[in-house]
Amino acid sequence: MDISAILKTITRGTVEIIDPESLRKKLETGKPLVIKAGFDPTAPDIHLGHVVLLRKMRQFQDLGHRVVFLIGDFTAQVGDPTGRNELRKKMSLEEVAKNAETYKAQVFKVLDPQKTEVVFNSHWLGRFMAQDVMELTARSTVAQMLARADFKKRFEEGKEISLLEFVYPLLQGYDSVHLKADVELGGSDQRFNLLMGRQIQESYGQGPQVVVMTPLLEGLDGVNKMSKSLGNYIGINEPAQEIFGKVMSISDKLMLRYYELLTDRDLNAVRAQHPKEAKMGLAHEIVRQFRGEDEAHQARAHFESVFSQGHVPDDIEEVRLSEMAGAGIVEILLKAGAVPSKNEARRLLKQNAVTLDGVVVADETWVPSAGVLKIGKRRFLKLV
Repeated sequence: MDISAILKTITRGTVEIIDPESLRKKLETGKPLVIKAGFDPTAPDIHLGHVVLLRKMRQFQDLGHRVVFLIGDFTAQVGDPTGRNELRKKMSLEEVAKNAETYKAQVFKVLDPQKTEVVFNSHWLGRFMAQDVMELTARSTVAQMLARADFKKRFEEGKEISLLEFVYPLLQGYDSVHLKADVELGGSDQRFNLLMGRQIQESYGQGPQVVVMTPLLEGLDGVNKMSKSLGNYIGINEPAQEIFGKVMSISDKLMLRYYELLTDRDLNAVRAQHPKEAKMGLAHEIVRQFRGEDEAHQARAHFESVFSQGHVPDDIEEVRLSEMAGAGIVEILLKAGAVPSKNEARRLLKQNAVTLDGVVVADETWVPSAGVLKIGKRRFLKLV
């Protein structure tokens, strides 16, 4: 593959590359580059928003470069201040270790385990002496830190900023020094931290890393960043039918963005398809990536049977009303795991998105009788 083709692959689905000319020169040497991407194990579940960055890592792997999957077990105890308007709650070592193991188990659904170097930054940052920390903090200024958008906003609003938070981007930058990173990958919200890595490397006499930034993937609502806390996410460990159904629920506009960031498909060919067929193809491809070809075919057949032809599936979960002690619809939806919270149940009821045997349920105090509940577009519960 020539350099132009390589750059076309790398630049697809990016929002910014800092020093693209340096990237070209590094690639032209033909030597394997050190590609670094860091993940703080602050949440254990990986969703498609994370996959955007993981796919970019896989592209570098397939091009023959050394990909370092950095688990920030040390920096997670400090807490990334990016996007925060308050101090982050400190995580325990046990929480960090548990989440890190979950990450490791999930990322190899995208990355090649034989070509991935997994490292923990506690292995070098945990050995820092007070002198090392002082030397590191001397490599940036308070003015630089306060120029950062989230710090500036909190400072102007009179909200607390811990000195520890100032240290976080310095530690992330030192990770690049220790690994001698040629390229660091990260989301666009990490711009300040990624640029700090270039600065810290230069201050230690290294050449600055190239920064490749990927966009923040919008969730199912098409507006907000995909997030488990917002309930607008597609988890890679979810059942195939759930993944397929969620993808089919997105807008046609968002579908093209998912194609660009989550697949290698030619976008002109996608645009030439009927939107429904294109979306079916996208759902099939995403399920195939994480659950395999057989489950992708089964999920498509299930979707077409239930949602295109109006059938109620045979294998829906049963809920025994006798065990619910007269609970109302909100409590039943929560206990059955159909919704993540009571607020989500109430939101669905207000949107007329809950029906019992085809009749809309809107009263959150209603105590249901036996029948088939449909929740949103994809979930069913059989009340007996």
